[in-house]
Amino acid sequence: MTVLGCAGIGIAALACTSAIAQEPPGSVKRVTFDLVRSPGLASFPSVAPKARGTVTIHSIGTVEIMKVKVEGLPPNTDFDLFVIQVPNPPFGLSWYQGDIETDGDGKGSGEFVGRFSIETFIVAPGIAPAPADPFNQPGSIPDATQNPATNPVQTYHLGLWFNSPADVVKAGGPNIVTPFNGEHNAGIQVLNTSEFPATSGPLEQVK
Repeated sequence: MTVLGCAGIGIAALACTSAIAQEPPGSVKRVTFDLVRSPGLASFPSVAPKARGTVTIHSIGTVEIMKVKVEGLPPNTDFDLFVIQVPNPPFGLSWYQGDIETDGDGKGSGEFVGRFSIETFIVAPGIAPAPADPFNQPGSIPDATQNPATNPVQTYHLGLWFNSPADVVKAGGPNIVTPFNGEHNAGIQVLNTSEFPATSGPLEQVK
């Protein structure tokens, strides 16, 4: 992942509302908010009980730079970050951003460049054929052969998934396969932005 320099762009947060630090309304170029342990883990208290994270997003006009820091996760483990429509199941439309790998202390970080703002959305004006599944591995969730048509759908939440169901089992959780990694054979979600309303996620605050 290429890291872009932003010297001189950082602006101090002046207010904190709805779990998000930001500038005055109408000129928000930087926000900071938390990732919380996924409510779906309530039945699995041994799975990363102290998991948490912090996200800072800088807008530089044409794109945003999103820095993610996580801790309290299993050590030396791979995770996958997605921009999602709603924070909890069924998650809605979701967009794969990249990976975060924890160190020996269960801490990790990632820096991502893209559109992470009030303009973040997915659209499909019509149905079209999809590329052939490049993986098609046993146990993977297969690709669709075509897309569903949809008007623009804003995607303002974030979620972090275990890259492997085996790592979830090792942490005391269920052996469930989800499509939330590059090969579509990930584990369950561990962190998300569910402290925000389902239809008003934190990315909406970046303008």
